[in-house]
Amino acid sequence: MNVGDRVRLLTGREEGIVTRLLSDELVEVAIDNDFTIPVLRREVVVVAAEETKAFGQSAAAVASEKKAAATGAAHAARAAKASGKLAPTPAPVKTEGPTPVKADKTVAPPVQKGLYLALTHQSPELLALHLVNHTDRDVLYTFGEERQGKYRGLKGEKLAAKTVSAPLGHWHLKDFDQWPAAVVQLLPFQLNGAEAYELLTKRLQFKAASFYTSRQPNVPVLQREAYLFQLDEKPAAPAVIAPEKLAETLKAQLSGNAPAKPAAVAPAPEPAKALVAPPHEVDLHLETLMPEGAEGLSNTAILKLQLEAFEDTLSRALATNMHEIVFIHGSGNGTLRKELHKLLSRNRDIKFFEDSRKEKFGYGATLVRLK
Repeated sequence: MNVGDRVRLLTGREEGIVTRLLSDELVEVAIDNDFTIPVLRREVVVVAAEETKAFGQSAAAVASEKKAAATGAAHAARAAKASGKLAPTPAPVKTEGPTPVKADKTVAPPVQKGLYLALTHQSPELLALHLVNHTDRDVLYTFGEERQGKYRGLKGEKLAAKTVSAPLGHWHLKDFDQWPAAVVQLLPFQLNGAEAYELLTKRLQFKAASFYTSRQPNVPVLQREAYLFQLDEKPAAPAVIAPEKLAETLKAQLSGNAPAKPAAVAPAPEPAKALVAPPHEVDLHLETLMPEGAEGLSNTAILKLQLEAFEDTLSRALATNMHEIVFIHGSGNGTLRKELHKLLSRNRDIKFFEDSRKEKFGYGATLVRLK
């Protein structure tokens, strides 16, 4: 049993994805309605690929894929705000639930031939990385990760034409702002071919502003929806070395007179912007968030504005290692308080939360204790 395996609980009909191996006897499973639970290994069974081929996707799996796109939009907003950049509003998608959203009817342009890195949903929270060779040539490749300027090679092999690699890794959407840079090296090759190609090196540092706009509904070769990133600049024709230039280069290298070629150095990652800790008490009233006034805003728009301010402040509080923070939401009809408590109850970085200083705020403020 490995991370990324689809499993079924023996004590019920639920299915999910293994997201972590907690111990020799315990695994963490992300159920398809987007919450994780620890489960004993003996209480789950891996769903075989033959079962999916014979009977099709389960209802839970289909619902999971439909929900994945909607889940991604929320992560995009959080990741962009944590980095200080506002992500563009993604195209609306169709979701299940009491508040359906109209599906985007825009037809995506066809994917050109080329080499791509594709990220596919294993569950609403878990993504698998694949290399897609949508060309007529074989490719030798290496894949690695770069964190804080330090590179770590993870995989390297040959990928045949019109094929997709096995998963190169699994990344969690909840850790989007902590993803490493993906570094891929590619060397196209064609048996008995008349052309030699240069080594391609691509470094991808994902940003929320562009990540969620890269979604393709049906990626060639992969034959499913994925977030798609092109690795070769010229999809139909990688850089070709002229035969006469290749002969000269080989002759110079054999004679020992070839000039030293500087090693390819990946560009340094952008320095992270310093985060400023929020104040201990944060007022979420509309007049505080928008002192200039908010005429014409609907109740739904106001609630969305307040929740975005809450999530941004909570992210900065966690990033700057604050121990506690108070959110002043007011009493009113209790809608904002209910939404805040719902989000807090799902956050693993929260130790506990409770009504704060009832003598001062009544039920109009919530104290959040952070881990």
